[in-house]
Amino acid sequence: MPLTIVTIPCLSDNYAFLAHDPASKDTALVDVPEAAPILAALAERGWTLTHVLITHHHADHVQGLDEVLAAHPGAKVVGHAKDAGRLPSLDLALGEGDTVTVGGSAGQVIDVSGHTIGHIAYHFPDSQAAFTADSLMALGCGRVFEGTMPMMWASLSKLAALPEDTIIYSGHEYTQANGRFAQSVDPDNPDLLARVDAIAAARAAKEPTVPSALSLEKATNPFLRAPELAASLGMDGADPAEVFGEIRRRKDSF
Repeated sequence: MPLTIVTIPCLSDNYAFLAHDPASKDTALVDVPEAAPILAALAERGWTLTHVLITHHHADHVQGLDEVLAAHPGAKVVGHAKDAGRLPSLDLALGEGDTVTVGGSAGQVIDVSGHTIGHIAYHFPDSQAAFTADSLMALGCGRVFEGTMPMMWASLSKLAALPEDTIIYSGHEYTQANGRFAQSVDPDNPDLLARVDAIAAARAAKEPTVPSALSLEKATNPFLRAPELAASLGMDGADPAEVFGEIRRRKDSF
């Protein structure tokens, strides 16, 4: 049985997610930007938190943890073993290729370092869900703060290789701004133009643009389309990681 997934807006533009197994009643929280909306979502549904899945150490993904654990003290905190020194105290320290089980669903841990060293994504194939936080984002990707451009490209390539019907649950509502940049490097992409219009309509209606389908990201997200955009950027024949790096640098100064 697939997980029931709830998207929770937090802070000004963050998202947290609840992933609930209806059979076992296990409930996982992915990232903790802000306690109040998360606790409200749990209380509204009568769910008890059993896991907290941390993607990376940045404050806007962990700062609500103490307050959440005070209300749900039995929840096990999960994160990347190699970044344990910068994360809250972990009950379960995992790495690339490990799994975390929420009820009857096994989530695969994917190291997606680049934005930070030790950033992980959680892929639950039976639920067609990948929680990617600030690695692959809706129409974008996170800034490369700690890793290298080739490292980030390798991480995005891992996520792009997931099944096409995977839904990407990313960490921020940056999509409209990402769309403006995407049009600057991929102006003739009809799928992108249609997506930008749909994003504008969603935001006008105060609806989130996260999550998004991996198939749509592969068709419209310039950070996944480096090989297709190489020629138009004057980089025909360049290594895709180099093209990605040029796109990321352009976004950083856009």
